[in-house]
Amino acid sequence: MAHLLAAMILGAFSMMHAEGDVQTEPGKQLPEKVVVSDEKSDAQPVTIRYLLFAPKDYKPQGEKWPLMLFLHGSGESSDDNLDLVKVHGPPKIVESKPDFPFVLVSPQCPKKHEVGHAWKADEMMQLIDHVAGKMNIDPDRVYVTGLSMGGYGTWRLAATYPDRYAAAIPICGGGDPEKLAKPLSKVPIWAFHGGKDTTVPTKQSQDIVDAVRKEHGDIEFTVYPDAGHDSWTETYNNPKVYDWLLAHRRESK
Repeated sequence: MAHLLAAMILGAFSMMHAEGDVQTEPGKQLPEKVVVSDEKSDAQPVTIRYLLFAPKDYKPQGEKWPLMLFLHGSGESSDDNLDLVKVHGPPKIVESKPDFPFVLVSPQCPKKHEVGHAWKADEMMQLIDHVAGKMNIDPDRVYVTGLSMGGYGTWRLAATYPDRYAAAIPICGGGDPEKLAKPLSKVPIWAFHGGKDTTVPTKQSQDIVDAVRKEHGDIEFTVYPDAGHDSWTETYNNPKVYDWLLAHRRESK
């Protein structure tokens, strides 16, 4: 009986451990989920549903891989359709590009979140730490990018954890320049926006860029003069964007 009880306990422990792992199939993008909690509040734990992509040459040992966190726009929010995350940006690209040079983490925001309250920095950092703890990730090459609502999130995440991201690419987003500028000055940034964007005016990015420059930050800003809200397709189709990211490493503390 004692042996049976011990076996049951061991089996239960193994199952718990397995549930905490992540599934990887090199060259494929797979659905995943993880439970995170905000230690700073009494809020209930949150389940984050996300897509996880590993490059075709990914190996769990040897050279460590860069990680990209991608934050989608409000149109891809859902409580039950994770495939919506594949509509735009890197999650769309990796479906036909198995040699995409990053481990790609693409969470999905629930429908209930509003633009200004989506993509909570603490939750996203817990997600990154979870994946990095299970995969062969280089902690000095963690990047964040996003479009529209995800552009807002990218500015905010980089400002909240400037010591964790090697570089950031916010696309057609915005935020509070006064609150964000100083911490953002510690992160290399390349921002993008459409010159004819009527959904999120170009000024939303320009104001943050100007504020970061006043803080002597390392920031570039590209405006596509004839583009509307979709300034992400051209950006994510540009190989120079990925070369720029990979040229940056987090400074050792």
